Amino acid sequence: MMPNLLSAPRILVVGDVMLDRYWFGDVSRISPEAPVPVVRIERREERLGGAANVARNAAALGANAGVLGIVGNDEAGDTVQQLLADLGVASYLNRDAAVSTIIKLRVIGRQQQLLRIDFEKPPTDAVLRDKLTQFNALLPEYDVIVLSDYAKGGLVNVLEMIASAKALGKCVLVDPKGEDFSRYKGASILTPNKAELRHIVGSWKNEEELTSKAQQLRASLDLDALLLTRSEEGMTLYTEREVMHTPAMAREVYDVSGAGDTVIATLATMLGAGMSLVDAVPVANRAGGIVVGKLGTATVTKEELFG
Repeated sequence: MMPNLLSAPRILVVGDVMLDRYWFGDVSRISPEAPVPVVRIERREERLGGAANVARNAAALGANAGVLGIVGNDEAGDTVQQLLADLGVASYLNRDAAVSTIIKLRVIGRQQQLLRIDFEKPPTDAVLRDKLTQFNALLPEYDVIVLSDYAKGGLVNVLEMIASAKALGKCVLVDPKGEDFSRYKGASILTPNKAELRHIVGSWKNEEELTSKAQQLRASLDLDALLLTRSEEGMTLYTEREVMHTPAMAREVYDVSGAGDTVIATLATMLGAGMSLVDAVPVANRAGGIVVGKLGTATVTKEELFG
């Protein structure tokens, strides 16, 4: 059943903003200079990446989305700003002349990704301080806060952000990264994948051990819920009262890039529309299953989700 999105939920996405560039071409020979394919570029595409892709996904589902992040004072930053404007996403972008906008350039030949080139440099302390001030000012205007951490330096103040949002009674969803999850303490919902969770709690031999480790982590971080995304195994929700597993949709996987963005954006939008967490998780799982069947960072529509 489609939730009531007439009073569109207000979703603020904060984190590492990126520009995804795709160069598509034809591969017909191997380079004489090295054993690599030669790609003759025929078409180029630019899409929002990172936290901006989360906001893009929320907007595609009917949310009033805003994104707070840092980009360079450069052409790629202009492109990000324009792409957000085209989608009707409110952009609160801090332009830092000392950095370049994060770019992930993917070279695609015959519908296969052949190469990815990343351009990135961490933001300055001054811009990060400005971002925290701006975050606190924006909080009252939004229902659900999504912190999208790609470990690029845009969320160094994440603990303060969570505390400020929770003090105002906001639902805070975090897509985590890195070695230390204690910085996400007090969030409402954490959405790690298997590799990210394993990095924090170690490996597990069976489902019982996984449940024990996940619940210990959830309790130690004072989370309402931990949602483990498990690729072909679906996803598992851990709360104080229950463990709920949602199996994956049987679907051909074409490209997993951006699937986590779609999952957390869908979850945030459904919760913002008043759906319960137990009902929202299967919808987010369905969205993730749909988006992996598309090339690159993509979105899911309400029609695809609910028919």
